[in-house]
Amino acid sequence: MKCRPGCGACCIAISISSPLPGMPAGKPAGTRCIHLTRENLCALFGRPERPRVCLDFKADKELCGENPAQALANIRRLEELTAPS
Repeated sequence: MKCRPGCGACCIAISISSPLPGMPAGKPAGTRCIHLTRENLCALFGRPERPRVCLDFKADKELCGENPAQALANIRRLEELTAPS
């Protein structure tokens, strides 16, 4: 499955522990990435400074659901289930 243009759920729901431009401490789960445009597109897409976690993310029908709202809910839930205690 390809990412839905303008979804942006993974750029909001997931935590990023590695530094990224403008966010040297990474990004907490549930926080909108500063590189997510108004159109919910990644401004770092295709650039070498894009974090590894973003490069490795693969859209999946089960995870992304039928629409961006489902994707956000599903990815948030996965983030909660895998967060350190």
